[in-house]
Amino acid sequence: MKKIIYSAFLILSFSSCDELLDVIAASSGTTSGISQSEASSGLKQALEVGVNTGTSFLGKTDGFLKNSAYTILLPQEIQSAVNKIKGNPITNQLAGPYLDKLVVSMNRGAENAMAEAKPIFINAITSMSISDALSIVTGGEGAATQFLQKATSAQLQQKFYPIIKSSLDKVNANEPWTKVSKAYNTVSGKNVQTDLNEYVSSKAMNALFAQIRIEENKIRENPISRTTDLLKKVFSYADNNK
Repeated sequence: MKKIIYSAFLILSFSSCDELLDVIAASSGTTSGISQSEASSGLKQALEVGVNTGTSFLGKTDGFLKNSAYTILLPQEIQSAVNKIKGNPITNQLAGPYLDKLVVSMNRGAENAMAEAKPIFINAITSMSISDALSIVTGGEGAATQFLQKATSAQLQQKFYPIIKSSLDKVNANEPWTKVSKAYNTVSGKNVQTDLNEYVSSKAMNALFAQIRIEENKIRENPISRTTDLLKKVFSYADNNK
């Protein structure tokens, strides 16, 4: 009975769950226990590292264009037509340079859009609840990226669209693309994206989340990537609670 009363008193004597978790970890003699605030802070720190690295990697010149994993090409449905144009000396001379400029503009637009992503991500990270953070820490590969994808996709699309449109307008791509793609859909019965800005924005977002997932998983999987004491503690805890 005395032990029960003492335990109840001990619980009530701490003003927060954070303090209680710290005491439990200390009294058990383990170093793997973490408080809620540590889990939350560690995850946010990891996400900020991933966001900074990911957006910088893709946002530099040729971050999309010269990156075979993320280069944005014209929709797959018309690639055969593009290949035929490029493969014929006459049609390639006429249309090839324009197609090349179009691809460059799509990728430059995606690269420029990355600057808009960082503040949106940081806002989502700082607004994250402790319960979200705790579940993400032990959620396994890609859990944090999935959270960011749900929290930021609508805003990213809204921010990316005008930047990419501006890039494509420089090569007068949107109007002819809309006309050609609509006609192609009518004749072929297919459903090629008629809004090229929407198409490129979606591709840019997919690439961004794929890169952030890579950065997140580096921290989860590779202790060398845990560059601060807090990251080491939090993700060591996650390792032990898989």
